Amino acid sequence: MKTKLSIALAIGAALLFTILFSCSGPLGRGGYESAPYKTISTDGAFEIRDYPEIIVATATMKKGNNNQNSGFMSLFRYISGKNETEQKIAMTTPVFSKTGDDLHEMSFVLPEEVAKDGAPKANNNNIAVSKRQAGRFAVYRYSGRWTEARDKEARQTLAKWIDEQNLTLTSVMEKASYDPPFTPPFMRRNEILVRIDE
Repeated sequence: MKTKLSIALAIGAALLFTILFSCSGPLGRGGYESAPYKTISTDGAFEIRDYPEIIVATATMKKGNNNQNSGFMSLFRYISGKNETEQKIAMTTPVFSKTGDDLHEMSFVLPEEVAKDGAPKANNNNIAVSKRQAGRFAVYRYSGRWTEARDKEARQTLAKWIDEQNLTLTSVMEKASYDPPFTPPFMRRNEILVRIDE
């Protein structure tokens, strides 16, 4: 029963993600507002970036794929109007995901206009609207379909590069996802990023 429920939740989250990115604008991420940043330096697949302060809606949940899917759907409902003003909010990129000791956080970046006018409070107590602090990040970008093994490998690759550059980490690593599920693997943009000491 749990396995069937897990599959159903995963399929549901994938369908929602597909709808979000395909119901308006060009195919894929190109037609959507993205979190702004300034590239400080580039070294192949690695970058140093400065991100400004941005406003995000964050769902906090326990670890596990089922909970992550549930978190995505909670955020989807929030931007679909399940908030105190029943405001519909456009999807943006990327979706940030961060894993701690026991909890997992998933964040949607809110559009600049929504943030400027004041983002509505969520009806769901598990979702918080907050400021994501400005800062400098080390980033590793790669393509392909996301898997736990590839995610782990990407994190190790970024950690090795950071060590070679003598950079100092100031946060845990997080994932940035830019594409809907129907995007061909070779066209996908996946990133691992982490705050560093400026």
